[in-house]
Amino acid sequence: MAGAGRSKKPAKLDGEKLWTYAVRALGARAMASGEIRTRLQRRAENPPDIDAVIGKLKEYGYLNDKKFAENYASARLENAGLGKQRVLRDLRQRRVAPPLAEKAVDDTYAGSDEVVLIEEYLAKKFRNVNLGLTLRDPAKLASAFRKLRYAGFSAGNSIRVLKRYSERAGEIEEDSADPLAE
Repeated sequence: MAGAGRSKKPAKLDGEKLWTYAVRALGARAMASGEIRTRLQRRAENPPDIDAVIGKLKEYGYLNDKKFAENYASARLENAGLGKQRVLRDLRQRRVAPPLAEKAVDDTYAGSDEVVLIEEYLAKKFRNVNLGLTLRDPAKLASAFRKLRYAGFSAGNSIRVLKRYSERAGEIEEDSADPLAE
């Protein structure tokens, strides 16, 4: 079988079909305009159709980066309990303009105490575990720190909270490899 396992290139779409494709894509999952633009670029038969479709999506209220960023940040805080830096990175990956992403994240996290968020995150990730006993092991302590950093919490506050469970938390380097570094 020649060509078995190869993926076919997506069919190129004219303006009307591109519009239908965009509406269906947004119906399946909310997206930022940068994300939908990337998808449309792969499918557009005629590149100028992309701007027309995006303009129409905005005009109809189907595409609003400000609302998207606000809703996304709020959901990531309330449902996943993630830190500011993780949410900001995720919004940037979703191609939300940096100033817009930063404002949405700052507004969302304005009334939050990062230390409380870290405690809640640890309680969720290590439920049914005695953290005091578990974090005596240097490898598990380091793992917990990496999890907190990957979840978007600051090194200083992460160490501050981990010190409540392990005296060795003070040995963790605040500037150790940052899992969020781009």
